[in-house]
Amino acid sequence: MVAYRNIDPQPGALSRRAMLGYITLALALGTAGGVLFNAIGAPLPWMLGPMIFNTIAAVLGAPIRPPMLVRPYVVVVIGVMLGAGFRPEVVSQAGDWLVSFSFLALYLAVSCVLVVPFYRRFGGFDAVTAFFAGMPGGLNEMILIGRDYGGDDARIALAHAARIVVVVSLVAVWFRLIAGHDLGDRSQFGVGFAEIPLQDLGVLLLCGVLGYYVGPLLRLPAPTLIGPMLVSAVAHLSGIADYPPPSELVVLAQVILGTIIGCRFVGARAGQIAHALLLSLGATLIMLTVTVVFAVAFHTLFGQTIEQVLLAYSPGGLAEMSLVALAMHAEVAYVASHHVVRITLVILFAPLVFRWLRARSDHR
Repeated sequence: MVAYRNIDPQPGALSRRAMLGYITLALALGTAGGVLFNAIGAPLPWMLGPMIFNTIAAVLGAPIRPPMLVRPYVVVVIGVMLGAGFRPEVVSQAGDWLVSFSFLALYLAVSCVLVVPFYRRFGGFDAVTAFFAGMPGGLNEMILIGRDYGGDDARIALAHAARIVVVVSLVAVWFRLIAGHDLGDRSQFGVGFAEIPLQDLGVLLLCGVLGYYVGPLLRLPAPTLIGPMLVSAVAHLSGIADYPPPSELVVLAQVILGTIIGCRFVGARAGQIAHALLLSLGATLIMLTVTVVFAVAFHTLFGQTIEQVLLAYSPGGLAEMSLVALAMHAEVAYVASHHVVRITLVILFAPLVFRWLRARSDHR
């Protein structure tokens, strides 16, 4: 069994100049990865390229660090972009999604019943760590809650970081190579700066600023993503806004997001990363198998295509899976709303379920 140690992606011992150099290197690698993946026609190139290049760099022990200070602003851009996908004809169908939302809770229960024992048996995780590593919720939330209950936060962090890498990679490759969707097509990621009137750029900026503050005030999950998404959705539904964010800004946001995901492995030894990725591959394949079963069995009941349900139920990150949905011209509102519900359900009910299970165990 691999001996884990705490992972500190931005240790305080580093000087500001050294930290800046490490971040610059990570972004340079991310840019190079995006350019290469774009040139070879890889799926979702501007996120997968930086993610994979920086994951490899972390494995090799390269001096890289994630640009975490700009992450909230990057997520704001993606949130405003996702909000632009909310159209009146889409929102009118929201009532039809209630059945799909309700089955999402069943999907989470089935996945956790299978994945948590997997981490216990094959990962050697203790009960607390296995439970919160196996919950397909937000990475930061599961780390914090799991640590509060006595779990190994380093293992939980690696499990969730690896889950996002594996899910995004597998889903993107599946839709590109098996289903034949062109995930290298960036036509859904907005238009250029030069094509957007100055007034509309101001509206988009206002959506981002308002959403950035509204999200935390409303105590939304993933507030800097969902807040701007909701404000942008209102602006686009009301006709105040007509354009998505500029494509150049969206590409930059993807490069930074992919770089941050890859850098989540910084501070872990190569053996730890390999072990986490291997475990996550097994756990993720279990969850994706459950996803496929639900999509094939219930898509007609939901009134959706199999592809839509696959994207909505896949246990990846909200921002990442929404970007995949955009790339394959899927219904972003349906996909994004399901990931919001999934994260909310996990954050609200995972601690309650864990306390109930522990109480039952104590009474035996």
